[in-house]
Amino acid sequence: QVQLVESGGGSVQAGGSLRLSCAASGRTFSMYAMAWFRQVSGKERDLVAAISGSGRRTYYADSVKGRFTISRDNAKNTVYLQMNSLKPEDTAVYYCAADSHSPYLRTNELYVDWGQGTQVTVYS
Repeated sequence: QVQLVESGGGSVQAGGSLRLSCAASGRTFSMYAMAWFRQVSGKERDLVAAISGSGRRTYYADSVKGRFTISRDNAKNTVYLQMNSLKPEDTAVYYCAADSHSPYLRTNELYVDWGQGTQVTVYS
């Protein structure tokens, strides 16, 4: 099982930026596909962005394209989500997820391991 610890959440004014980080355990981080999801209370969890094990392939939800960037540093076992031009509708709990069984880009919810979540609040 992969342990995931998110950090970097907080409150920011609309138009501002935040960078989320997710540190993962394990010796073969480059073999894990990774993703960020978000969930608003009472609603389903949605995929925000995903990245392959090598980092060469990425995916973004339409709602965040051009504003968010997912990246990873395999030497540091960390995946990032840079969020720019934040909007109030980006407010949610953001979760990091890992597919420790495959390095290939995954754009569904079938990730194996999940972090505890970090709150992002964007106020107008």
